[in-house]
Amino acid sequence: MKLNGFARHLVVLLGVVCFVYATQARADQARPTILILGDSLSAAYKLSAEDGWGHLLVQRLAAQGFNYEVVNASISGATTNAGLQRMPALLEKHKPKYVLLELGANDGLQGMPVAGIKRNLESLIKQAQRAGAEVILLGIQLPPNFGSRYTQPFFEQYSTLAKKYNLALVPFLLEGVAGKPALMQADGLHPTAEAQPIVLENVWPVLKEQLNKK
Repeated sequence: MKLNGFARHLVVLLGVVCFVYATQARADQARPTILILGDSLSAAYKLSAEDGWGHLLVQRLAAQGFNYEVVNASISGATTNAGLQRMPALLEKHKPKYVLLELGANDGLQGMPVAGIKRNLESLIKQAQRAGAEVILLGIQLPPNFGSRYTQPFFEQYSTLAKKYNLALVPFLLEGVAGKPALMQADGLHPTAEAQPIVLENVWPVLKEQLNKK
């Protein structure tokens, strides 16, 4: 069957469209993923998602020419146990290149034994590494009213794990924010929208250094 001129042009156009979509699909599949696994400190608690540091990270990556997808799987109230339950499915679904691991705060606020929290964080790190992901650990400090006998070993567990597993470490996610009423919500635990860019600035240099190594 012979095609007239219009039909031939239509076939060519459809071919081009299919090629473009197929190319875009392959590009999207090849785009590496950064997975944020955290709690309310990373889930934009009582804020719009667009105000949270996770969303600001998406904008920063694009502005600086890093072609990464960001999946923020943080959930308010999440503990390390909850992270262990969710991690396998998240790794399978997203196959992240990097995992920003920010958990432990809720365990600490519940007074869970530091040894158990550390054990759970260690399991999360191992799971991610076995899946081929590079873990960046985001450290947390607890309010001083919990007492230094608890808060000091709690805080030190992050640097200990970072050294043991050769991880990049953000020493304290809320550096420059915690303890400043103007930057904290009324509960004294969660950063305001105005504090989110500061939180991002705590994460960004550490993450950027890892991205530039690749």
